[in-house]
Amino acid sequence: MGTSGPVVKLSSPATGDFWEIPVLFEDEHLLVLAKPARLLSSPDRYDAARPNLMRLLHDAVVAGKPWARERGINYLANAHRLDFETTGVFLLAKNREALVVLANDFGSGIPKKTYLALVEGSPPEDEFSVDVKLAQDEFHPGRMRWTRDGKKSLTHFRVLERFAGVTLLSCHPVTGRTHQIRVHLKYAGHSIYGDEIYGHAIQLWLSSIKPGYRLKPGAFERPLTPSLALHAWKLEFPHPITKASIEVEAKVPHDLEVALKYLRKYAKATKPGVPLEKGPNPSLSTGDDE
Repeated sequence: MGTSGPVVKLSSPATGDFWEIPVLFEDEHLLVLAKPARLLSSPDRYDAARPNLMRLLHDAVVAGKPWARERGINYLANAHRLDFETTGVFLLAKNREALVVLANDFGSGIPKKTYLALVEGSPPEDEFSVDVKLAQDEFHPGRMRWTRDGKKSLTHFRVLERFAGVTLLSCHPVTGRTHQIRVHLKYAGHSIYGDEIYGHAIQLWLSSIKPGYRLKPGAFERPLTPSLALHAWKLEFPHPITKASIEVEAKVPHDLEVALKYLRKYAKATKPGVPLEKGPNPSLSTGDDE
């Protein structure tokens, strides 16, 4: 993965994986990265050997890798988490003072999160909310389920673009339960494309939207959504030290960008949806897994 701006280079010798992770914002107190898909943000509670972003960052700092040495970094801690498959804005503190303030702010629901999700179906309303309690699924470790006995969970959704049987949503979690957006969308009947856990791995195929699509002999069609089509798009928060308002945006990942390009070309929208500047105010989040 190449990028023209500053990057953090990480590698996992155990798996042979390599990442060039774009830096979205940085000062003496904060580092904001664009998390890639299919990389844990924190250690897996069920498999500690799986590569995760925080362990890779810490190992690189201890090893004195150039990007860490040049910045004088000797401390990094994540202020929130993102799911294994989710891409986008990932906020880290460079010192304990900043971390404590960020942890309190996230716990109080001060930062505003905006996600993008490409989902199956067409919601009847341009704006809707899902207010359903969530809890760990005792029969499937690592999964969540809706239940009357769970923790309060609320997400607001807004239609950004409508296509034939496909919709692009902005998602504004008020609470921050694990997998909240994914489970709430499944509950609403609009699973996210590429969701292997809650969407039965539904995929968007070019052959399903392009008239007269033909595959070359011997070739295999790749899905337009090989990974979870959920992206942590924007994060707004007060700077933990200066209190200045910070807004960081992560570029839409390539797979989702290509899928949207083909949808706009071949799957004409039934109606446009709500413009970005309208609809409900982006809601407050506690900053846990999505």
